[in-house]
Amino acid sequence: MLDNIRIVLVGTTHSGNIGSAARAMKVMGLKNMVLVAPECQVDGQAIALAAGASDIANNARIVDTVEQAVADCGLVIGTSARNRSLEWPMLDSREAGVKAVEEAASHPVAFVFGRERTGLTNDELQACHFHVAIPANPEYSSLNLAMAVQTLCYESRMAWLDSQAYKGEVKEQPYPLAEDLERFYSHLEDVLNETGFINKAHPGMVMTKLRRLFNRARPESQELNILRGVLSSVEKLSKENKK
Repeated sequence: MLDNIRIVLVGTTHSGNIGSAARAMKVMGLKNMVLVAPECQVDGQAIALAAGASDIANNARIVDTVEQAVADCGLVIGTSARNRSLEWPMLDSREAGVKAVEEAASHPVAFVFGRERTGLTNDELQACHFHVAIPANPEYSSLNLAMAVQTLCYESRMAWLDSQAYKGEVKEQPYPLAEDLERFYSHLEDVLNETGFINKAHPGMVMTKLRRLFNRARPESQELNILRGVLSSVEKLSKENKK
Protein backbone atom coordinates (compact mmCIF):
# COMPACT_ATOMS: atom_id res chain seq x y z
CA MET A 1 0.00 0.00 0.00
CA LEU A 2 2.83 2.43 0.82
CA ASP A 3 4.24 1.67 -2.63
CA ASN A 4 1.17 3.45 -4.02
CA ILE A 5 2.07 6.73 -2.27
CA ARG A 6 4.49 8.94 -4.20
CA ILE A 7 6.52 11.93 -3.11
CA VAL A 8 6.59 14.72 -5.70
CA LEU A 9 9.30 17.39 -5.35
CA VAL A 10 8.78 20.51 -7.46
CA GLY A 11 11.62 22.73 -8.66
CA THR A 12 14.16 21.46 -6.14
CA THR A 13 17.31 23.62 -6.20
CA HIS A 14 19.61 21.76 -3.78
CA SER A 15 20.60 18.21 -4.63
CA GLY A 16 21.15 17.41 -0.97
CA ASN A 17 17.44 17.88 -0.38
CA ILE A 18 16.68 15.16 -2.92
CA GLY A 19 19.02 12.77 -1.12
CA SER A 20 17.67 13.67 2.33
CA ALA A 21 14.10 13.29 1.11
CA ALA A 22 14.96 9.87 -0.33
CA ARG A 23 16.38 8.81 3.04
CA ALA A 24 13.26 10.07 4.82
CA MET A 25 11.09 8.06 2.44
CA LYS A 26 13.02 4.80 2.71
CA VAL A 27 13.09 4.89 6.51
CA MET A 28 9.26 4.97 6.46
CA GLY A 29 8.81 2.39 3.70
CA LEU A 30 8.04 4.67 0.73
CA LYS A 31 10.07 4.46 -2.46
CA ASN A 32 8.24 6.29 -5.28
CA MET A 33 9.81 9.71 -5.93
CA VAL A 34 9.01 12.10 -8.80
CA LEU A 35 11.00 15.25 -9.56
CA VAL A 36 9.20 18.08 -11.35
CA ALA A 37 11.50 20.40 -13.32
CA PRO A 38 14.40 20.04 -10.86
CA GLU A 39 17.02 22.79 -10.91
CA CYS A 40 19.76 20.39 -9.83
CA GLN A 41 20.92 16.86 -10.53
CA VAL A 42 21.14 13.73 -8.44
CA ASP A 43 24.83 14.19 -7.80
CA GLY A 44 27.39 13.05 -5.25
CA GLN A 45 25.95 15.24 -2.52
CA ALA A 46 22.48 13.79 -3.08
CA ILE A 47 23.84 10.25 -2.90
CA ALA A 48 25.83 11.03 0.25
CA LEU A 49 22.84 12.48 2.07
CA ALA A 50 20.61 9.64 0.89
CA ALA A 51 22.72 7.43 3.19
CA GLY A 52 21.63 4.05 1.85
CA ALA A 53 18.56 5.29 -0.02
CA SER A 54 20.41 6.16 -3.22
CA ASP A 55 18.21 3.70 -5.14
CA ILE A 56 15.21 5.98 -4.56
CA ALA A 57 17.06 9.11 -5.66
CA ASN A 58 18.63 7.43 -8.70
CA ASN A 59 15.30 5.92 -9.80
CA ALA A 60 13.30 9.11 -9.36
CA ARG A 61 11.12 9.88 -12.36
CA ILE A 62 11.68 13.36 -13.86
CA VAL A 63 8.81 15.27 -15.50
CA ASP A 64 8.18 18.85 -16.57
CA THR A 65 4.94 19.70 -14.74
CA VAL A 66 2.93 18.81 -11.66
CA GLU A 67 0.10 17.69 -13.94
CA GLN A 68 2.37 15.06 -15.49
CA ALA A 69 3.54 13.91 -12.07
CA VAL A 70 0.02 13.28 -10.74
CA ALA A 71 -1.97 12.43 -13.88
CA ASP A 72 -2.68 8.84 -12.77
CA CYS A 73 -3.37 9.73 -9.11
CA GLY A 74 -6.82 9.60 -7.53
CA LEU A 75 -5.75 11.75 -4.58
CA VAL A 76 -3.30 14.66 -4.67
CA ILE A 77 -2.29 16.51 -1.50
CA GLY A 78 -0.16 19.65 -1.78
CA THR A 79 1.88 21.20 1.01
CA SER A 80 0.75 24.73 1.75
CA ALA A 81 0.77 27.42 4.43
CA ARG A 82 -2.61 28.32 5.87
CA ASN A 83 -2.33 32.04 5.22
CA ARG A 84 -2.57 31.89 1.43
CA SER A 85 -5.18 34.02 -0.28
CA LEU A 86 -6.40 30.99 -2.22
CA GLU A 87 -8.61 29.03 0.19
CA TRP A 88 -8.72 25.25 -0.31
CA PRO A 89 -9.77 22.23 1.76
CA MET A 90 -7.07 21.82 4.42
CA LEU A 91 -5.73 18.80 6.31
CA ASP A 92 -3.18 18.59 9.07
CA SER A 93 -0.34 16.12 8.67
CA ARG A 94 -2.06 13.33 10.62
CA GLU A 95 -5.27 13.65 8.64
CA ALA A 96 -3.27 13.65 5.43
CA GLY A 97 -1.46 10.44 6.37
CA VAL A 98 -4.71 8.66 7.20
CA LYS A 99 -6.44 9.78 4.00
CA ALA A 100 -3.43 8.86 1.87
CA VAL A 101 -3.30 5.32 3.25
CA GLU A 102 -7.06 4.82 2.99
CA GLU A 103 -7.07 5.73 -0.69
CA ALA A 104 -3.74 4.14 -1.65
CA ALA A 105 -5.54 0.80 -1.46
CA SER A 106 -7.39 1.63 -4.67
CA HIS A 107 -5.32 4.19 -6.61
CA PRO A 108 -2.01 6.09 -6.57
CA VAL A 109 -1.72 8.98 -4.12
CA ALA A 110 0.69 11.92 -4.33
CA PHE A 111 2.14 14.29 -1.75
CA VAL A 112 3.40 17.38 -3.60
CA PHE A 113 6.17 19.52 -2.08
CA GLY A 114 7.09 22.94 -3.46
CA ARG A 115 10.29 24.86 -3.99
CA GLU A 116 12.58 25.43 -1.04
CA ARG A 117 12.07 29.20 -1.00
CA THR A 118 8.69 29.86 -2.60
CA GLY A 119 6.70 26.63 -2.27
CA LEU A 120 4.00 25.78 -4.81
CA THR A 121 2.34 28.30 -7.09
CA ASN A 122 -1.41 28.83 -6.90
CA ASP A 123 -1.81 27.04 -10.24
CA GLU A 124 0.09 24.03 -8.87
CA LEU A 125 -1.96 24.06 -5.68
CA GLN A 126 -5.13 24.02 -7.75
CA ALA A 127 -4.02 20.65 -9.16
CA CYS A 128 -4.43 19.25 -5.62
CA HIS A 129 -7.58 17.91 -3.97
CA PHE A 130 -6.39 18.99 -0.53
CA HIS A 131 -3.68 21.13 1.00
CA VAL A 132 -1.76 19.98 4.05
CA ALA A 133 -0.16 22.21 6.65
CA ILE A 134 2.13 20.74 9.31
CA PRO A 135 1.03 22.19 12.68
CA ALA A 136 4.46 23.41 13.74
CA ASN A 137 5.30 25.94 16.46
CA PRO A 138 3.82 29.24 15.17
CA GLU A 139 6.72 31.14 16.72
CA TYR A 140 9.19 29.15 14.64
CA SER A 141 7.49 27.10 11.95
CA SER A 142 10.37 26.83 9.48
CA LEU A 143 10.77 23.26 8.19
CA ASN A 144 13.25 22.34 5.50
CA LEU A 145 12.12 20.18 2.61
CA ALA A 146 13.44 16.87 3.98
CA MET A 147 11.82 17.51 7.39
CA ALA A 148 8.46 18.10 5.73
CA VAL A 149 8.84 14.92 3.66
CA GLN A 150 9.84 13.00 6.79
CA THR A 151 6.78 14.21 8.70
CA LEU A 152 4.26 13.19 6.05
CA CYS A 153 6.01 9.88 5.38
CA TYR A 154 5.94 9.16 9.11
CA GLU A 155 2.24 9.96 9.37
CA SER A 156 1.54 7.74 6.37
CA ARG A 157 3.48 4.86 7.91
CA MET A 158 1.69 5.21 11.24
CA ALA A 159 -1.67 5.25 9.48
CA TRP A 160 -0.65 2.17 7.48
CA LEU A 161 0.42 0.32 10.65
CA ASP A 162 -2.92 1.16 12.25
CA SER A 163 -4.78 -0.06 9.17
CA GLN A 164 -3.20 -3.51 9.42
CA ALA A 165 -5.26 -4.21 12.53
CA TYR A 166 -8.51 -3.26 10.80
CA LYS A 167 -8.18 -4.74 7.34
CA GLY A 168 -11.42 -5.17 5.49
CA GLU A 169 -13.41 -2.62 7.48
CA VAL A 170 -13.05 0.32 5.08
CA LYS A 171 -14.69 0.10 1.67
CA GLU A 172 -13.21 2.45 -0.86
CA GLN A 173 -15.22 4.32 -3.45
CA PRO A 174 -13.62 4.65 -6.90
CA TYR A 175 -12.44 8.21 -7.48
CA PRO A 176 -11.45 9.62 -10.87
CA LEU A 177 -7.79 10.11 -11.66
CA ALA A 178 -6.32 13.60 -11.85
CA GLU A 179 -6.22 13.47 -15.66
CA ASP A 180 -9.94 12.57 -15.73
CA LEU A 181 -10.71 15.59 -13.56
CA GLU A 182 -8.66 17.83 -15.84
CA ARG A 183 -10.67 16.61 -18.84
CA PHE A 184 -13.86 17.38 -16.92
CA TYR A 185 -12.67 20.90 -16.08
CA SER A 186 -11.72 21.49 -19.70
CA HIS A 187 -15.14 20.22 -20.84
CA LEU A 188 -16.89 22.36 -18.23
CA GLU A 189 -15.03 25.51 -19.30
CA ASP A 190 -15.81 24.84 -22.96
CA VAL A 191 -19.53 24.48 -22.26
CA LEU A 192 -19.66 27.55 -20.02
CA ASN A 193 -17.93 29.55 -22.73
CA GLU A 194 -20.27 28.16 -25.38
CA THR A 195 -23.39 29.11 -23.40
CA GLY A 196 -22.05 32.56 -22.53
CA PHE A 197 -21.93 31.90 -18.79
CA ILE A 198 -18.25 32.81 -18.60
CA ASN A 199 -17.01 36.24 -19.56
CA LYS A 200 -14.29 35.29 -22.03
CA ALA A 201 -12.28 38.34 -21.02
CA HIS A 202 -12.08 37.15 -17.39
CA PRO A 203 -12.58 33.35 -17.26
CA GLY A 204 -10.12 32.56 -14.51
CA MET A 205 -12.07 33.52 -11.38
CA VAL A 206 -15.16 31.45 -12.19
CA MET A 207 -13.13 28.36 -13.07
CA THR A 208 -10.99 28.73 -9.95
CA LYS A 209 -14.12 28.76 -7.77
CA LEU A 210 -15.61 25.82 -9.66
CA ARG A 211 -12.38 23.85 -9.28
CA ARG A 212 -12.47 24.55 -5.57
CA LEU A 213 -16.11 23.40 -5.40
CA PHE A 214 -15.55 20.10 -7.21
CA ASN A 215 -12.24 19.36 -5.47
CA ARG A 216 -13.97 19.85 -2.14
CA ALA A 217 -16.92 17.67 -3.18
CA ARG A 218 -14.61 14.97 -4.66
CA PRO A 219 -17.13 13.35 -7.04
CA GLU A 220 -16.67 9.62 -7.57
CA SER A 221 -15.97 8.27 -11.04
CA GLN A 222 -19.61 7.39 -11.67
CA GLU A 223 -20.72 10.84 -10.51
CA LEU A 224 -18.13 12.50 -12.75
CA ASN A 225 -19.46 10.51 -15.70
CA ILE A 226 -22.96 11.83 -14.92
CA LEU A 227 -21.64 15.39 -14.85
CA ARG A 228 -19.86 14.86 -18.17
CA GLY A 229 -23.17 13.54 -19.57
CA VAL A 230 -24.98 16.66 -18.36
CA LEU A 231 -22.37 18.86 -20.05
CA SER A 232 -22.68 16.90 -23.29
CA SER A 233 -26.46 17.34 -23.20
CA VAL A 234 -26.16 21.10 -22.66
CA GLU A 235 -23.52 21.26 -25.40
CA LYS A 236 -25.78 19.44 -27.87
CA LEU A 237 -28.79 21.65 -27.11
CA SER A 238 -26.70 24.82 -27.43
CA LYS A 239 -25.47 23.78 -30.86
CA GLU A 240 -29.02 22.90 -32.03
CA ASN A 241 -30.32 26.29 -30.91
CA LYS A 242 -27.65 28.03 -32.97
CA LYS A 243 -28.64 26.29 -36.20
